[in-house]
Amino acid sequence: MSDAAAERSGGSGRAVGPTERLAADVAEVVREEVREVRTQLMRVARPTGVGLALLATAGGCLVLGVGAASATVLRMLETFLPRRLATAGLTGGYLVAAVVLGRAGLSQLRAAGGGPAWLADEMQDAVSTTASRVVPAGAAAVRDELDRWGSGRQDY
Repeated sequence: MSDAAAERSGGSGRAVGPTERLAADVAEVVREEVREVRTQLMRVARPTGVGLALLATAGGCLVLGVGAASATVLRMLETFLPRRLATAGLTGGYLVAAVVLGRAGLSQLRAAGGGPAWLADEMQDAVSTTASRVVPAGAAAVRDELDRWGSGRQDY
C-alpha cells in the first residue's frame, strides 16, 4: 500500500480494504490528470493571451491608419470642394460602403441558417429602426448645405 493511500485512509497502522485502496488510487490518478491538463492549458493560454493582445493592438493600429487615410482623402477633397461638402461626400461614401458590406454580411449569415439567420434578421430590424430615424435628419442637413453652397453663401 502506498504512503499516500495510508495517510488518506486514516493512519499508517490501520488495514485498508480493497475498495478504499481503489478509491485512493483513482483519486491520485485523477489528481495527476488534472495537474497535467492544467499544465497543458497554461502552455496554450499564455501564447493565446499574447496572440489576442497582439491582434487587439493590430486592430487599434488599423483604426488609426484608416483614420489617417480618411483625413488625407478629406484634405484632397477640400482642394476642389468646400469643406462641408467634402465632408458630406466622404461620409456618404463611407455610408454606402457600410450598406453594401452590411448587406453582404447579412446574406452570408442568412445562408448559414439557424441561429446566424435569426441574428441577421434581428440586426436588420435594429438597423432599419435606427436608419428610419437618422436618414431624414441627415438628408435635411445635406439639402440645407447644398442649398447654401449653390446660393453662394459660403460662410466657412
